[in-house]
Amino acid sequence: MFKRAFLAVLLALFALAAALAIQTWRHPSRQLAVAAAPRLAVDLPAAAQRLGGAIAIRTVSSLDDAAQSNAEFDRLHAYLAAQFPKVHATLKREVIGQKALLYTWAGSDPAARPVALMAHQDVVPIAPGTEKMWSVDPFSGAVRDGFIWGRGTLDNKSNLFAQMEAIELLIGSGFRPRQTVYLVMGDDEEVSGLRGALPIAELLKSRGVRLDWVLDEGLLVLDGVLAGLSKPAALIGVAEKGYGTFFLSLDTAPGHSSMPPAHSAIGEMSAALVRLEATPMPARLQGVAGDMFGALAPEMSAVNRVLLSNLWLTGPLVRSQLEKSPSSNAMLRTTTALTIVRAGNKDNVLPGRAEAAVNFRLLPGDTLASVEAHLRSALGNDRIAIKPYPGNAEPSPVSPTTGAGYAAIQQAVRSVFQDAVVAPGLMTAATDSRHFSLVSDAVYRFSPLRAKSEDLARFHGTNERLAVSNYGEMIQFYHQLLRSTGSPALPQ
Repeated sequence: MFKRAFLAVLLALFALAAALAIQTWRHPSRQLAVAAAPRLAVDLPAAAQRLGGAIAIRTVSSLDDAAQSNAEFDRLHAYLAAQFPKVHATLKREVIGQKALLYTWAGSDPAARPVALMAHQDVVPIAPGTEKMWSVDPFSGAVRDGFIWGRGTLDNKSNLFAQMEAIELLIGSGFRPRQTVYLVMGDDEEVSGLRGALPIAELLKSRGVRLDWVLDEGLLVLDGVLAGLSKPAALIGVAEKGYGTFFLSLDTAPGHSSMPPAHSAIGEMSAALVRLEATPMPARLQGVAGDMFGALAPEMSAVNRVLLSNLWLTGPLVRSQLEKSPSSNAMLRTTTALTIVRAGNKDNVLPGRAEAAVNFRLLPGDTLASVEAHLRSALGNDRIAIKPYPGNAEPSPVSPTTGAGYAAIQQAVRSVFQDAVVAPGLMTAATDSRHFSLVSDAVYRFSPLRAKSEDLARFHGTNERLAVSNYGEMIQFYHQLLRSTGSPALPQ
């Protein structure tokens, strides 16, 4: 009897191992075989200096004072015109709203759907007190030690200038796109895009424009960031998480600290916030995250390949491991972040009001209404008032990975970053592109920036810099991508 049971267990294990092996084998590589892009004749030192000159222009956007940096934006506009004369002689340029720019490069085929490349002119300020932590002046635009230094080199003037460099070269070579190309350059992306990108999207819609595809800033070429993957991962964002901030307030009777009640406003609000933080929204290894791991699995090391190719069995284990990292956890669920707590103004006075703010980044499939319902339930205190932020936004639609836009981006990535594995991904931060679902069903988010783990903190952080060699790859990427707009339509 024991022998029979032992044999049954062995057979079951053998069957399980066979099933795992077959399922892993059934997931072959999804990577396109694309020839390397021909070497582009670009004067890279001069291009780096041009970008450095733009970094020195302090186009810091403000939520409260829209006109704060108007003179700096005017300087940038004049600088663009001076540095890229062919672009400005060929493309139509419009100033939208206050300082947003819309360029139109007319295509040769009026019947072909146009496309749009996006980037933003504005940058975030330097955190007060951190200026001396920089190796160089953050607005110097210095080119030193193989890097271009300063605020905006990563986010996002490098994308903008690489696009202009590529178009200047293409015009000089006599190239004209078949599809009309729009360049969308917002002036307030860092504070919502409501004054720049949204009015441009609304303007295009009013003109009857429907875009074949859109590419904005977004996910990166991650080198050594994803565990189990020896090659860089070029992730193309096919969706963007929603944005939901809710302001909480609790009113009680104020009083003297010598006679405190059993439950104070601070105590009640704190207890509710602890309950909220301990009750995260559920994680899901589905949708965009599932598609991403499906594309990455065949390129992974042996153990990770088996695990990711068999999520029907290994899903709970994989999910528990991904939840341990803030970056991968953010891909799996609607995240909860406690960002503001306020109460009291004197040490011996019980405040009559406690306030807090909580920010959610919504996974596609969740809604602002479902998140607010979760918030109410998790707080567990009906005396807490909840007020949504007016600028909240639902998650973006999920763009297809089978259309012409994704194919063109994927081919351009593979031709320039030949060592990279391409996969769809989820953008966890907010970009101007979320406004362009008004005029396109295919909106993608990818920046041709190489980044190691230590580089991620440079975004909006200290010592922001871009390798000159990587800037050359960025120019080459946009050059290759724009060349696809002169070709016959790619198969859908």
